[in-house]
Amino acid sequence: MKIVVIGGTGLIGSQLVKSLSKLGHEVIAASPSSGVNSITGEGLAAAFEDADAVVDVSNSPSFEEKAVMEFFTTSEGNIIAAAKAAGIAHVVALSIVGIDRDGANPYFLAKLAQEQLIRESGIPYSLLRATQFFEFVPAIAQSGGAGEEVYLSPALFQPLASADVVAALVNLVTAAPLNDIVEVAGPEKIGLDEIVRKYFSSKKEQRTVVSDSSAGYFGAPVDDQTLVPDQQPILGQYHYDEWISIPGNLR
Repeated sequence: MKIVVIGGTGLIGSQLVKSLSKLGHEVIAASPSSGVNSITGEGLAAAFEDADAVVDVSNSPSFEEKAVMEFFTTSEGNIIAAAKAAGIAHVVALSIVGIDRDGANPYFLAKLAQEQLIRESGIPYSLLRATQFFEFVPAIAQSGGAGEEVYLSPALFQPLASADVVAALVNLVTAAPLNDIVEVAGPEKIGLDEIVRKYFSSKKEQRTVVSDSSAGYFGAPVDDQTLVPDQQPILGQYHYDEWISIPGNLR
């Protein structure tokens, strides 16, 4: 298969390109650095020529409400138009668990709008909603404040390693389109506060995590149901304690 990966140089995209290439597929790592810009449309037609599938794992450079909505709707609109013109048979996109729940933050709402464009495009598709990546734990820590005390919600979530997301994407893009949503999550639930405690302990940081039920998740209210899958998800193989002990994973 010829597969185009939009966002092919990022955390997920670079791993996906490598995994698909090892399986013998022709893979295009599409990004502005390679002359493919989904916001302007530059390079999409050439990249999509004779391609069988497109995987969109791109991400917005800004989380600001207007900017993030413009990024995902403009980018996906251009991808869909180019995919239709090229006769692409399968569009796969990476999304997030919980984006359609009450109180979603602006980033989640932008991802939901992206999903809607794909579902309504008429192109066969598969959508993978993932929980938060282990690699994102430092950002969760930072969201709780920069002082000696970090305030985080004890709400449960079900994070996973980016490698497990990549494995799920490989299976989706190399199979027939689902025309549906599938979820992938880690093998265990853990509190947002507790995982940051583990992170600080591994880093030997002296900062204290304060459990605060009123603390949101990047500006949105959160509880034990907000960030966990509500379907029967694909489960990743790595627990956080195991993953964080692997050399090179702790940042």
